[in-house]
Amino acid sequence: MVQAVVIGAGPAGLMAAEQLAEAGHSLLVAEAKPSVARKFLMAGKSGLNLTKDEPPETLMRSYNNAVDWLCPMITAFDAQAVQHWARGLGQTLFTGSTGRVFPEAMKASPLLRAWLARLDAAGVEIRTRWRWKGWEADALVFDTPDGPQNLTAAVTVLALGGASWARLGSDGHWAQILSDRSVDLAPFEPANSALSVDWGPHMQPHFGSALKSVRWMAGDLESRGEAAISATGLEGGGLYTLTPALRKGHPLYVDLVPDLDQQSLRARWSSKKSKTTFSQWLRKSLNLSPQKIAVFHEMAKRSHLPLPGNVAVLKKLPILHAGLRPMDEAISTAGGVKRSALDDGLMLRSMPGVFCAGEMMDWEAPTGGYLLTACLATGRWAGRAAADWLDQRR
Repeated sequence: MVQAVVIGAGPAGLMAAEQLAEAGHSLLVAEAKPSVARKFLMAGKSGLNLTKDEPPETLMRSYNNAVDWLCPMITAFDAQAVQHWARGLGQTLFTGSTGRVFPEAMKASPLLRAWLARLDAAGVEIRTRWRWKGWEADALVFDTPDGPQNLTAAVTVLALGGASWARLGSDGHWAQILSDRSVDLAPFEPANSALSVDWGPHMQPHFGSALKSVRWMAGDLESRGEAAISATGLEGGGLYTLTPALRKGHPLYVDLVPDLDQQSLRARWSSKKSKTTFSQWLRKSLNLSPQKIAVFHEMAKRSHLPLPGNVAVLKKLPILHAGLRPMDEAISTAGGVKRSALDDGLMLRSMPGVFCAGEMMDWEAPTGGYLLTACLATGRWAGRAAADWLDQRR
């Protein structure tokens, strides 16, 4: 018997553990993988984007349909609080030109090492290779290197992640366990996902190059940001924010000249010399990169667009694709435990003493610091609520 068990040692789980330890409760953190926070470390390889330095009201706009639900949690642990917490772990931070906040080391590993040392000093016990299998009566059941283990906990915090990047731990297998306990779940769907495009042979020289200074549009959503051309399609922050609209089947368009209006575009076309070819005009008059020109011709040909005089299409070029990449390749997922299944403290209504945190809940956010901020904030919220629940029953 232990006072508290946190299942899942990603950012949400470790933050929940920190809150329980600060409240004076003994606890064990169980992690299925051989080491903790694997997805966190992987995300930090390209630069650990901790948060977005924005006021809470601006920050909240990126949480779409979950904004009302997450608002009190993120308000209590907003971008400024995330930065204060990271500095408390010895991290020197800097803010980029777009407001994204990074550790000077850029990597996640120095922060994680400092965090684990603080948790260890607080008496938090972490067990790796402990895979949760569900409940047996009131006991939590784990597969461990020493065989099956049963633990009875006064309180449990589940921070099991979504259903992408299964090799790093977020495999979504927990959904069936909760479903069998009549917990209301929304189906998993890809979020922050790349697109599949079956490129023609002439696109191969551009694989690995980025489309920069473009504006993407799908449904009611739009985003100005770059996307890389890959052998399998398109990927990057400029596209990821449009995933909710693309999941619904809205067509995707790109504005290749977002700093030119239609009138200026037509004026440049009218001043074109007669001997200048269309591709030369795209390159010389509009300064389009080879990648933009290649994508333009690829999509114009597929869409059977009349050329060369139809320059307006540069402002709204259809991107014909084969849908989102497989869910396990997505950076994150939507779906999971529904808001209606949880009370205001993130405790399961049908299972008193069992709390949820992080990406396993039914919300989504774009990359750029928003995703990690919400994972930390919900972990903190659930950990504090779990500690309060324990205190009330002492």
